[in-house]
Amino acid sequence: MQTEKVRIEHDLLGDREVPYTALYGVHTLRAVENFPISGIPISQYSGLVRALAEVKLAAVQANAELGLIDQERTDAIAEACKEIINGKHHEHFVVDVIQGGAGTSSNMNANEVVANRALEILGAVRGDYKRLHPNEHVNIGQSTNDVYPSAIKLAIQFYIDELLSSMAYLRHRFESKAEEFRSVLKMGRTQLQDAVPMTLGQEFSTYAVMLQEDEARLAEARMLLLEINLGATAIGTGITAHPDYAAIVCRRLRENTGYAFLTAGNLVEATQDCGAFVQLSGVLKRIAVKLSKTCNDLRLLSSGPRCGLGEIHLPPMQAGSSIMPGKVNPVIPEVVNQIAFEVIGNDLTITLAAEGGQLQLNAFEPIIAFSLFKSIQHLAAGCKTLADRCVRGIVANREQLRESVERSIGIVTALNPYIGYANATEIAREALETGARVYDLVLSRGLLSKADLDRILDPLSLTVPENQPRSYLLTPEIPVSCEPTEGDVAPAARSV
Repeated sequence: MQTEKVRIEHDLLGDREVPYTALYGVHTLRAVENFPISGIPISQYSGLVRALAEVKLAAVQANAELGLIDQERTDAIAEACKEIINGKHHEHFVVDVIQGGAGTSSNMNANEVVANRALEILGAVRGDYKRLHPNEHVNIGQSTNDVYPSAIKLAIQFYIDELLSSMAYLRHRFESKAEEFRSVLKMGRTQLQDAVPMTLGQEFSTYAVMLQEDEARLAEARMLLLEINLGATAIGTGITAHPDYAAIVCRRLRENTGYAFLTAGNLVEATQDCGAFVQLSGVLKRIAVKLSKTCNDLRLLSSGPRCGLGEIHLPPMQAGSSIMPGKVNPVIPEVVNQIAFEVIGNDLTITLAAEGGQLQLNAFEPIIAFSLFKSIQHLAAGCKTLADRCVRGIVANREQLRESVERSIGIVTALNPYIGYANATEIAREALETGARVYDLVLSRGLLSKADLDRILDPLSLTVPENQPRSYLLTPEIPVSCEPTEGDVAPAARSV
């Protein structure tokens, strides 16, 4: 029986056999054995792997600038990092996303992969750490405690780019539907009871506005994540790092990635504080809550098709039942609801993990990162799915909407200033008891002329206050960092 070729590596606990073909080393091997938790390796979050490589690249460039590493090793390490940034070797990032040690296993996984790939570039064999060492060369001036949170913040920037693009895309879909439905009159409701008339366009415009507001809040929250603690090393005192390292490595990371990173003013505080993650999670929860409310509305408005509200028709996506022929369910809003529930739960996890930090370090950043990554990625996927597989194909049930307005008692509110509250109340009572139309009852009692009734009950007068612009979409312009994507195809996500 042929056995797999191995190499021997040594660490604090002794010697271990490492698969010869592996770019990772003994520290990563032990972490894989210690943390069989989620079954999800960090390679599944390519944004994090790329971010770790970006940090290592900026670090070796800074150390070379300071004369702390020779040019040959610098070039090999830099080339290895650039390969990882471009998507190569990610399969060697094998530690579980949920891990003890405050992210040390992820940092060492990165150090070992970069070191062994750099050794190959130098013409040496994997594991020849006398020539180029994961700690002594790749990790110069660094600690997990500044590398890992900085990499998380960079990875989050990648993922937020994707989420903002997806939110803008969904917003564009709602705006298109608001325009399509701008003249479709319907009854508004409060507490599930008939209220006053509005247009279906107004109803759909609110969903666009809610997204637009949350795009702005997300753009604000991401700014807090541009403050990093690279150069802090273990607890923020910068021990083992060159005095000028923090400023140079931040500049290098900023230049390499295009994100406006800056060094925290107090590195001791920055190394232990997870407030920016909590803030971001709160914004993600806000997005989730409002998306879920929107999906609740879509399910309610489309309920039926004959025994519910039935005001809109959602595009049929799949058969809805294994026992009820012809049944079609609102499966796309339902899946977005479930994403929202997950994000809300992730927020609690992040809150507890941030609160659980002690003294100069928070050891629970792995679960914070995992929860944030899931929330951001699933929200982005949910927005695209909702846009393309639901909102895009929504059709107004115009006949049903017209009939509901005509038979509604709610329009009596518009007549109140003209016929008085007492008369309006009596008209509403009689309409409810007899099923007669409010319009006909007012005419029959001679309370208003037909011309006056038609003028008062004109759809434009009913749906837009006189002191407001005559538009279905009464939305302020909210500056955000991402414009809507035109066309019928969802934008391709960044390669993260």
